[in-house]
Amino acid sequence: MQELSRLIIKGGVLSPGELKSICLTAERLGLNAISFGSRQDILFPEKVESDEIETIDNVQIVPLHAEGSENIVSSYVSAGIFSSTSWLTGEKYLYVLEQFRKEPLLKINITDPKQRLVPLFTGHLNFIASEHEDYWYLYVRLPEWERTEMYPALIYSWDMAKIEETIESLLQEEPETVEMIFDLVNDAIDTNNRTIDEPLQVPFYPFPYYEGMNRIGNDKYWLGLYWRNNKYDLAFLKAMCDLCSDCKIGKISITPWKSFIVKDIPNETKLIWEKFLGKYGINVRHSMLELNWHLPVGNDEALKLKKYLVTNFDQNDISTYGLTFAITEYAKKAYYFTSIVIEKNEQPLALSEFKIRDTYNLLYAKNFDPNTREYITHVQDVDQVELPGLLMELSQLYFDQLGTERDEEKLAKSADDTVEVEVYQCQDCLTIYNEAYGDETQGILPHTAFANLPETYECSLCEGPKSNFVMKTYKRHVSQD
Repeated sequence: MQELSRLIIKGGVLSPGELKSICLTAERLGLNAISFGSRQDILFPEKVESDEIETIDNVQIVPLHAEGSENIVSSYVSAGIFSSTSWLTGEKYLYVLEQFRKEPLLKINITDPKQRLVPLFTGHLNFIASEHEDYWYLYVRLPEWERTEMYPALIYSWDMAKIEETIESLLQEEPETVEMIFDLVNDAIDTNNRTIDEPLQVPFYPFPYYEGMNRIGNDKYWLGLYWRNNKYDLAFLKAMCDLCSDCKIGKISITPWKSFIVKDIPNETKLIWEKFLGKYGINVRHSMLELNWHLPVGNDEALKLKKYLVTNFDQNDISTYGLTFAITEYAKKAYYFTSIVIEKNEQPLALSEFKIRDTYNLLYAKNFDPNTREYITHVQDVDQVELPGLLMELSQLYFDQLGTERDEEKLAKSADDTVEVEVYQCQDCLTIYNEAYGDETQGILPHTAFANLPETYECSLCEGPKSNFVMKTYKRHVSQD
């Protein structure tokens, strides 16, 4: 596996001018292509030394083998072209990303739960948009943690960077629980948190097709480009950046799938773009069999295995629409974000002097939804030749159960009792106090009756007095069990 130097591209968003500067720098180093990483970063080959790389505005270099900053992943790339939370616009992402002035050492994800292109839970700190404008759920999984835990309050957009910096500063104290982090953060800084009034809901959507020229509204298009070898030609990229500037396109977005997307292509320039792609011989019609794979960058063995499997799918005329696949090396702390994982086993140490065949494990996400964060082992220790048939078996299982989970939930709800739940709502800002959740932001434990709150209690959002709250009721289903 080839090791690479990383260029940090905050949120996977950069301007055509920034990308062109990177291409010119790569050319001066004798390169003819660059690659993209799974955390929306840009990768240079191993031969590049850190002192050879010029400083590029807004871009940080993490040299080969060096400990350094982590890239912030964001779903900005999805804004305006795929399903999204209404208040989370492209401009909002840019405002949020701008506040992260200090390069983080922790992996940060800033995502919309209604999109499927960018993983929600692969960071150490995962900010996920709520239905409340400018408020985010935070799911924490620090480097040594085995599980992801939910922070007990919603985070205000303009507090995200300082909360991240505070948590980073607390790592030396080795916090073991999210409650400990919450207490330490509250002791260290003032924040504008909001009480969680309902759990995070992550709807299931099929994985989107992210390549080719696609319409946005009536007068614009977006273009997704994918090259199967993940080596993007510098001459093409430079010319594309110039065309973006001519068309007044301000941003280019990198995806976690080693591709990139150009949004807001004017309708009147569509033909120009099509001729441009044709001039460079760019293929924009890869099949879904080809696109939905996550491979370790620079790993020729993984790329070879992918080609073998895709060829088998194609020859057998198999559909994998909505599924995503990963090929990984065996690692106990691996954290996946695809529907199906092909995990290569370690060679036994006792047999390290002998050449033996590689074996693989197959895992799939519960309901084939990576956001469940729960993986089920399908088979273990199988040879490569067995993989195509087993993967086709899994794809058939996916289509057999597709939609059945929702049907079961509907049947369960129809058999449940409906009860009325009382909550208390601030009349000024509409913040909810739910007795079942309490108010962790003010040290109020779950199951604390509103009547038992101190008279000094204030709204966690607008600081209105307790008297501002009025009782509301809503209906919900409760299991008969």
